[in-house]
Amino acid sequence: MRVLVIGSGYLGGAVAGRLRAGGVDAVVCSRRRPGAASAGGAPWRELDVRDGRACRELVAELAPEGVVVVHGPSDITWCEANPELAREAHAGGARNIADAVEGRHVVLISTDNVFDGTRASSGESDPVSPANAYGAAKLAAERTFLERGSALALRVSLVHGWDPDGLRPNFATTCVRALRDGRELDVPEDHWNTPVHVDDVSAWVVALMGARRTGVLHLGGPDRLSRLEWARRIADAQGLDAGLLRPVRRADSAYACRPENACLHSERAALLPELAGLAPEGVDVSARRLPQEG
Repeated sequence: MRVLVIGSGYLGGAVAGRLRAGGVDAVVCSRRRPGAASAGGAPWRELDVRDGRACRELVAELAPEGVVVVHGPSDITWCEANPELAREAHAGGARNIADAVEGRHVVLISTDNVFDGTRASSGESDPVSPANAYGAAKLAAERTFLERGSALALRVSLVHGWDPDGLRPNFATTCVRALRDGRELDVPEDHWNTPVHVDDVSAWVVALMGARRTGVLHLGGPDRLSRLEWARRIADAQGLDAGLLRPVRRADSAYACRPENACLHSERAALLPELAGLAPEGVDVSARRLPQEG
């Protein structure tokens, strides 16, 4: 079986690595060669999803049985400042990919930012109302795939893990690095999340692709907590100085355009047999898994 993983960031690399570990011929496709070690040596092909012809030609050449889409800029602050470019990459890219794959099974990795954050947590049946330009672009991508073929939109909450090679390291990595260096770090005390580890996301993607699930599904971690509380738990697990964490208001920080509650829960997951035994781990477990050095 061959699967294209469109997107070569930390999560895309982890998905490709998990697929290959299971004997699947996973090929990573992106504008830039993967920089993250998470890809596990997966072969790479250059692809700009904004180029419809390039999408069609690559799919025709590689003839995949399935596609995992985790493409486009994920820097939410950048997307808010560049909404048209964000929409071109996410929504325009989705149209080009959907045209190219012609009904093949697609798993799109989407986001909690399709909700406005007014609820403490959002399930699959809750009405969408994007919080920002990133959420609007991802919602447009969701609709494109869901309307055109056999697709699953897997909305994930804040994905984290150890990502020392990434262009924009995730929060857990950023937190550990700052505290190890003795640097103060501004962390919102009023931004709520249900963080999910990258290994749990990749495990779900592989299982759901194997089952050819469609529709919308949510994946959030079991802990709902503020970003500040999460940072303090990371510091505690790593034996680092939590006094370097400076509480700030979300509105006064780099997280101003994020929804207050970036939290997800699932109404479907417990009913899907392929997810049995794949309950996501909590933040205390994942914090202890972060390396003590490096």
